[in-house]
Amino acid sequence: MNLATLARRSGAAARRLLREFDDALMPRRCAFCGFRTLAGERGICPGCSSDLPWVRHACPRCAQPMAVPAGASCAACQAKPPPYIAAVAPLHYEFPVDAALKALKFRRKLYYADAFAELLADAAAGLDAGIDAVLPVPLHWRRRAVRGFNQAEELCRPLARRLALPLVRGVVRRRRTPAQSGLSARERHRNLRGAFLVRRAPGARHVLIVDDVITTGATVLHLALALRAAGVQRVSVLAVARAARVSRPPAGSARNAA
Repeated sequence: MNLATLARRSGAAARRLLREFDDALMPRRCAFCGFRTLAGERGICPGCSSDLPWVRHACPRCAQPMAVPAGASCAACQAKPPPYIAAVAPLHYEFPVDAALKALKFRRKLYYADAFAELLADAAAGLDAGIDAVLPVPLHWRRRAVRGFNQAEELCRPLARRLALPLVRGVVRRRRTPAQSGLSARERHRNLRGAFLVRRAPGARHVLIVDDVITTGATVLHLALALRAAGVQRVSVLAVARAARVSRPPAGSARNAA
């Protein structure tokens, strides 16, 4: 056995011992049921994973769930293709996914971010292999200051590590747009027109936009337009969940911040 092989095996043994020590000290638990996960399992246990509302068939261009086999684009994308080449969202925006994302977003349950990032890393396998950078959907600085974090960044950081890709910097939300919740598709597009600014060229040819949920697609559409205008050749989109339609809350009900 040569020295290089011995060093690799010693390093692997040391990493295994470190993982075992970390698991004994702070055992990993399922983000949904809270039960301790076994060695080698992920942040969502197999039982909870099987209960999640997985999207079986979707438009490969906008990730809209459809009842037809995979590979066929929806009528909207055929009529007017979006400025990104592909979008993937592995889950429906339904219980318990919607509750988990709201807990992450509004109640600082950050353990959901790492668990969902594992699912996103798997879903990214269905996207173009030429992606060379990832971009979390930016929050306006005032909203970020109030919330204390950007949920898209919390998803994006562990995802970028798993994919071994750099994060895009210098893209900002320059207008504090009103809350998206409860708005129609037309109102959402009007709300986001000119909202994003690319302050410096991303330095990437194919950027992957990452967000928690795609509702009408207005946010990722306008962000993709800003990236393309800044010289990015190709844009793809990855989100945890896809909402099939927008529901308007009753008159007078409170709206959550986007």
